Amino acid sequence: MYKCFFSGMMALFVVGCASNAHNSTAEAPAESDSLTQITDTIPMEEPLDTVAVEYLLGKFDPAKAEDFVRIEDAYSGGNARGTYLHQEAYEAFKKMHAAAKADGVTLTILSSTRNFWRQKSIWEAKWTGSRLVGGKNLAKTVANPQDRALVILKYSSMPGTSRHHWGTDIDINNFENSYFESGRGLKEYQWLVAHGPEFGFCQPYSAKGTARPFGYEMEKWHWSYMPLAKRYLNSYQALVNHDMIEGFKGSEAASGIDVITKYVMGISPDCK
Repeated sequence: MYKCFFSGMMALFVVGCASNAHNSTAEAPAESDSLTQITDTIPMEEPLDTVAVEYLLGKFDPAKAEDFVRIEDAYSGGNARGTYLHQEAYEAFKKMHAAAKADGVTLTILSSTRNFWRQKSIWEAKWTGSRLVGGKNLAKTVANPQDRALVILKYSSMPGTSRHHWGTDIDINNFENSYFESGRGLKEYQWLVAHGPEFGFCQPYSAKGTARPFGYEMEKWHWSYMPLAKRYLNSYQALVNHDMIEGFKGSEAASGIDVITKYVMGISPDCK
């Protein structure tokens, strides 16, 4: 029997617990002061499907989590300044950063951990049209909720489904694939492809095709620290269902799209 460890609670409950145990209001509930309550309770050698559901859904505050650390300015830029990353992933990135620098390549984190509420603000801005997508106000141009969600899902995750929730994933150097196709960007990307795995990093959103038919479009900038992310992905598949993906505008489209199978699990086979 699997057990879920909820932040701020000492009680255990079985996986089949009702989905209404999760807060569905617009306001963020009280967040965990320490993820060690979640992750350190479970020895790493135990089955990989025992990570807390609240953590997997991003419903915690990384600034208050003991196993998350603030990214130093020397390694970050843009919106990543002052943000947080899981300590293990951060230490691995710093080693990769040093190795890249020795080869004349600079790696800068532009985006790191985004919890549920941060992802919600991004998603709902696109959903309501306050943030244009491809130059369009989707609230006016795409009436059907499922169709509108699919447009946003080309590059943005539904709240509760993003790998950025876990503190394992980072966006590096640029947010345009074209940047990595020539000049300095190409050199950076080639270095990451060749050496990223040596430090535990993998590009989850590779080119779509027979090996990856579903999911987000290719993101050459998105890299995931696999020693932790594999564990969390296995846990997510075992513990999370579509009823738990709620609390934001457009959440009703999650089940019809099968966002867990096609997007959460829709990653490069090299990253599974």
